[in-house]
Amino acid sequence: MKIDRRVMQRTPLLLVTLASALALVPPAGAQSWPQRPIRMIVPQGAGASNDTLSRVLAVKLGEVLGQQIVVDNRPGAGGLIGLEIAARAVPDGYTILGTATATQVIAPQLQKKLSFDPFKDLTPVSLFGVTQNVVVVHPSLPAKSAKELIALLKASPGKYNMASAGAGSQSHLAGVQFMLASGTDAVHVPYKGGGASVAATVSNEAQFTITPLAATLTFIRSGQLRALGTAGVKRSAQLPDSPTLGESALPGFQSTGWVGVLVPRGTPRPITERLHAAIVQVMKQLDTQEQMVRAGADPVWSTPEEFAKLIREEWDRFKLAITAAKLAIE
Repeated sequence: MKIDRRVMQRTPLLLVTLASALALVPPAGAQSWPQRPIRMIVPQGAGASNDTLSRVLAVKLGEVLGQQIVVDNRPGAGGLIGLEIAARAVPDGYTILGTATATQVIAPQLQKKLSFDPFKDLTPVSLFGVTQNVVVVHPSLPAKSAKELIALLKASPGKYNMASAGAGSQSHLAGVQFMLASGTDAVHVPYKGGGASVAATVSNEAQFTITPLAATLTFIRSGQLRALGTAGVKRSAQLPDSPTLGESALPGFQSTGWVGVLVPRGTPRPITERLHAAIVQVMKQLDTQEQMVRAGADPVWSTPEEFAKLIREEWDRFKLAITAAKLAIE
């Protein structure tokens, strides 16, 4: 039997070409994902800022992926219950986590022992919102700017009350960061939740608080609270006339929150890549951006690597505040 040498010479090239083509085809599981509704665990209760923002994303994400995203609220232990459920979930793409700063980088540091590793057991996919903190004071306080508030606090250390959503809360640690950066001192008064701390400032039970902007906008607009500055890198779209603390009083100062999506470790990469692409597509939609702004967040997106880097940086930044606040580790 004669063998055509021209065919033999072409065979390796054909095999390489075929292999290259197959490499571009995603696994069958990723191609067909999702085939059923996806559970989004939110480690806060209904109505919390993270819950509101996650629901905006869930609806839009469901439209892009063609399957409903069902929000599953799992509050408790500062959000650690929800984190553990997500970390222990089957990594098949049908459980995702809508998390926030306080849950991901603060609560785990207030526990001596965790049954999971927040870095190793959960894989970042993308940010989808940044929530700015704002310094607000009772209108009777003779401070019209962040500089004037700092001068007031320096002149009378320990005289004024600073409200927070509770010991170890994001608003508490934002206040600690502010006082460390400004070299000031105030009496920390913890309340049960952000709503209560804002109400205490409105009633002048506390003279100021540093808290997420969304919780204070109504009171700022009604004149019941005075905004002295936001704590983001740039001015808030909701308070464009209010300077950042960095530009008005404390160069380089930043204290923001964020919301993002993570998945259980081991979730197939083609699925996480498709999920990431869908999140980016959603966040680029004008109506999504408008809804996020109304809910109190600046719409953003990121690469998984950028999100992972942010989590590590935030962990270290809040660790300093936790140490300075001398918080008990349970």
